Amino acid sequence: MSNLTIKMGIWNNFLKKRNNLQKFDNFYFFLISAIVFFIDRYSKSEIINNFSDRTYFINSYINFDLIWNTGIGFGFLSTESALIYNLVTLLIGLVVLFLGYTLYISERLDKLIYSIVIGGGLGNFYDRIFYKAVPDFIDLHYNNFHWFTFNVADIFITVAIITFILRSFFIKN
Repeated sequence: MSNLTIKMGIWNNFLKKRNNLQKFDNFYFFLISAIVFFIDRYSKSEIINNFSDRTYFINSYINFDLIWNTGIGFGFLSTESALIYNLVTLLIGLVVLFLGYTLYISERLDKLIYSIVIGGGLGNFYDRIFYKAVPDFIDLHYNNFHWFTFNVADIFITVAIITFILRSFFIKN
């Protein structure tokens, strides 16, 4: 294969992906991201405004109990260091931007998965910017064993990632 043929193949692939940017159905996937974001924002604002000073018992396995998470998902990398917090926040913002680009150039099922992750990621990114922490409030437990406290954005992100992994095992390109 000549060098020119390889370059033309790369150029044609770029044009095909660029044309994908112009598809109107991408609008629907960004709408899904917006819906996920607003569901997350609504749930967090309800908890912040109504349950911030007490634990709300739902049943023997779940409570609503507001905590402020300065780390990433499920409290990992929690820190008091402003430098680390800001670097993690910047990294999260860059990942969300990268996923936005990846959504544009992906196939339909992947677009759905990315749009859900983007919506959840934007919800948590918003909190990190405006509250300097992410409000987590869903406390799953059995007797004295408590899972990490999490929020609605974490649920969306986790389900989307699990779907992405399962898709890679069962659906071949």
